[in-house]
Amino acid sequence: MSADAAACPPWWVPAADAQSLGGGAPLAVRAFGEDLVLWRASDGAPQCFVDRCPHRGARLSLGRVHGDVLECPYHGWRFAAAGRDTDTAVRAAPAGRCVAIPALAGFTPPATHCAIAWPALERHGLLWVAPPGTPGHAPPAPEPLAELAPRRVLCGPFDAATSAPRVVENFLDTAHFGLVHDGWLGSRSELTVPDYRVEPDALGRPGVARYRAWQPRASTAAEGGAWVDYRYQVLGPYSALLVKKAAAATAPREAYVLWACPLDEETTRVWFTLATDDTTRSDAELQAFQATIFGQDAPIIESQRPRRLPLAPAATGGELHNAADRLSAAYRRWLLEQQVTFGTC
Repeated sequence: MSADAAACPPWWVPAADAQSLGGGAPLAVRAFGEDLVLWRASDGAPQCFVDRCPHRGARLSLGRVHGDVLECPYHGWRFAAAGRDTDTAVRAAPAGRCVAIPALAGFTPPATHCAIAWPALERHGLLWVAPPGTPGHAPPAPEPLAELAPRRVLCGPFDAATSAPRVVENFLDTAHFGLVHDGWLGSRSELTVPDYRVEPDALGRPGVARYRAWQPRASTAAEGGAWVDYRYQVLGPYSALLVKKAAAATAPREAYVLWACPLDEETTRVWFTLATDDTTRSDAELQAFQATIFGQDAPIIESQRPRRLPLAPAATGGELHNAADRLSAAYRRWLLEQQVTFGTC
């Protein structure tokens, strides 16, 4: 994909978990087909540049962090974090501005000497990035998580050789439970999808307020089968929320937030935030359960063709739908309305 910001979609996505960016070393990541580098300024604020020095094209992720600048490994050019500058002759340099060239002592680089900076921030235990000029879209705010159980466990990352919209649609799909997750989230003896309604939230994003499913093992803590009430909510093109509550009064509250990062049009990295009030299972046990579920999904979603999610109606070459697909069909319509093209066809 071109480095031209105009070619990038205007959405924030997670590029790494926050703990992976420690020790002061820069971190190579990828999003929307771009190679990027993450690093932290002296105050811990995450920074993101395109992983290419504008001088001779070396990877900045091979360089070093010196306080509030990132140094290129090839010729030592130094690029400033947002709003910081070690050169007293230049105040509040824009993010990515070159502030020093070791081969030219005393030289003040012009404004045209700069790395391409992307906005970056830390939220939900993840580091989020967005293409330059992203207007008005931010990572899903804390509010969707504020109402959930207090314990938070980050699961992943998991990689899948398919598009991010395919991953999200699978997360929203319930008709596959008894086949793909037989004995876990569903059973071959209970394949019927009950009637349900899709309703938009205040932002127009599709969701389902209540969906009831029989699950042999709905969670790590489940001792046996139970009827489970689901609530689904699309949060963005590449993120969605699932809230689960088993009928038993003693069953723990659980919710999963899927965060998908489109590495490329047809490659995706995924994290899940698990919110639960279960105190009986370790983080490792909860993460292992989610790894099992995603491991069951992965070969199926990677087998789908095309890998990019078709948004056209069946009459013009798209895929067929039925009543059990109401939520995924609504998700596709919403992607069309939002003009989301990365990972769709």
